[in-house]
Amino acid sequence: MNSIKAVFIKQALDMFRNKVVLIQFILFPLIALIFTELVSKPNAAPNSAEPNMPYSMFVTIFAAVFIGYTLLTTTAGIIAEDTERKSLRFLIMAGVKPHEYFLGVCGIILLVTLPVSVVFGLIGNFSGIAIIKFICVMMCGSVASMLLGAAVGILSKNQQSAHAASMSVAVIIGFGPMITMFNETAGKILGVLYTQQINVIVNDLSAGTMRPLSVIAANIAVFAALFGIAYMKKGLKG
Repeated sequence: MNSIKAVFIKQALDMFRNKVVLIQFILFPLIALIFTELVSKPNAAPNSAEPNMPYSMFVTIFAAVFIGYTLLTTTAGIIAEDTERKSLRFLIMAGVKPHEYFLGVCGIILLVTLPVSVVFGLIGNFSGIAIIKFICVMMCGSVASMLLGAAVGILSKNQQSAHAASMSVAVIIGFGPMITMFNETAGKILGVLYTQQINVIVNDLSAGTMRPLSVIAANIAVFAALFGIAYMKKGLKG
């Protein structure tokens, strides 16, 4: 518990000093708000030219981008910085376990992600059970993204390579659901990704969630195993 607390405090101080990271947590909710107010809201009205446009359309799109892009690249950059500065090696030698390090580093990111998820839900006009379901799905996706980002960060040689690698992965993870809205084949291929399943759930919060949640859970399990192996093997070499 002390290890988690120490890493959490360190990362909280580092994160709130980094204005670039904080801006990323504001950017996509802001874009979602602008598109919702200027495009979805007018076109969702019964007397509009396109009355069938969902009010939450852009919330769905940019929430997936936020989870798959912002959280993944942010986590990868943080972990790569610890690896490059040799901090990770010292933590492993001090007996800090993979789950303790992950909870310490990503706990603060998850804490900041929670209010962002609430904002997304409010922009999408969700309420009651729907917004609670939306937030829970966002949190599950956040864990998956942070685990994948953490694995990418540890496996990268430095921050620069982590940035390049995480950006490449994040473009597919984050923007994949947007592509599937216009291409059915892409939807079938990218259906194995957690962001696509989040998209499925959020597009119809009243539908069943067993299959999508099973896919998300499988993603989390795979990424957790990858992170754990990378932490123990690569971390000591950093």
